[in-house]
Amino acid sequence: MTIARTAKPLGPATASRQEGVVRPIISAVPASAPPPRVAPLAPVTPMRPGAAPRVPPSARPARFKLRHKRLVLSFLGMVVAPVVATALYLTIFATAQYASYMAFTVRSEGHAAASAELMGGFGALLGGSPSGNDGEILQNYILSQEMVAKVSARMDLPTLFSVNETWDPVFSYHPGNGTIEAMTAYWKRMVHISHDSKSGIIELEITAFSPEAAQEIAKVVHEESTAMINNLSATAREDSLRYAAADLDRALDQVKSAREAITEFRMKHQIVDVAADVQGQYGIINGLQQQLATALVEYDLLRGSTTATDPRLPQVELRIQAIRDRIADERQKVGYSDGEGSYATIASEYERLTVEREFAEALYVAAMSQHEMALTEAKRQTRYLATHIQPTLAQSSEYPRNGFILASVLLFSFLIWSVMGLIYYAVRDRN
Repeated sequence: MTIARTAKPLGPATASRQEGVVRPIISAVPASAPPPRVAPLAPVTPMRPGAAPRVPPSARPARFKLRHKRLVLSFLGMVVAPVVATALYLTIFATAQYASYMAFTVRSEGHAAASAELMGGFGALLGGSPSGNDGEILQNYILSQEMVAKVSARMDLPTLFSVNETWDPVFSYHPGNGTIEAMTAYWKRMVHISHDSKSGIIELEITAFSPEAAQEIAKVVHEESTAMINNLSATAREDSLRYAAADLDRALDQVKSAREAITEFRMKHQIVDVAADVQGQYGIINGLQQQLATALVEYDLLRGSTTATDPRLPQVELRIQAIRDRIADERQKVGYSDGEGSYATIASEYERLTVEREFAEALYVAAMSQHEMALTEAKRQTRYLATHIQPTLAQSSEYPRNGFILASVLLFSFLIWSVMGLIYYAVRDRN
């Protein structure tokens, strides 16, 4: 094998490092292989000491191609065109809308009746109905289909909201089939309501195509809301009165049943008052015990001061025995059994009946107090609509908000165009 020597051209950087001298590179090539074709070496211009090397350009200058034109056209069509069209529509076709504001809250009576203080804690025992969140109820009612139907019946809402239907199809109401569902959906676009759960204040904003129409609609909504609150109050009062009357009737029946049970017990056992009867029996026993003690003292005195043949001793002994027999008989009466149970069992039954009667009487007193309180509450309005901002009359239009709409269209159009452009270039680079 022979060694062939070939020379390879060096780049400008290598030439500069070698101070303009080109040195051949020796490589091993088989002898049988044909000699490689060597390109002629370009003349190397010696560099001046301290001069910067000349580097050829890495890429050609960018040119405006077809894909760039498509990107610009898509930007004009997807971003600029929607913004311009929206601005023209808002300026030429969109109809001014006026807003009427009002604010109110639902109030309830803060003080209770005098009978409630006499009741004490029996109101909670009988189960008074707690008032719900009237503000949320009223908020749902204002946006409901029922409110739309009532306001439309008094003011003909389809006509008021469709006056500009021909040249403003975006913001005007389209009667179409004239269904209440379509009117309710458009009503929610024109009515804006907010409710502060802490303070209970409800703020209402109603828009229309004229200041007078907006104010008139707000007044009708206020009247219908007041009527709904009054109906809730009337229903609550009727329910409270009905429940109180039912509780009073039930408590009265319990008192009657308890008293009838005690009367039947007395007639059955021939005892008016078991406690008094037992106390009387123990009084007799105590008296006999005192007599027994006196007779025993007398017997001891006679036995110590006379002989055993004294005729008075047998008499005293007979008296002592008679007193002891009587005490035993009286004690037997206290613990006797007549087939219905012992005297203690009868006394326990009587105490149970007495406790039931007392409890029934306490419930009856509480039911009477509750009924009186319900009657007092029924004579006054417990809920009412406190309006601190009456429906206002607008002097300038607030809707549509052109700046906000244009900014939103520009933002979303630019985002959509950017995402679609990124997707296009990602697919193009992958292919």
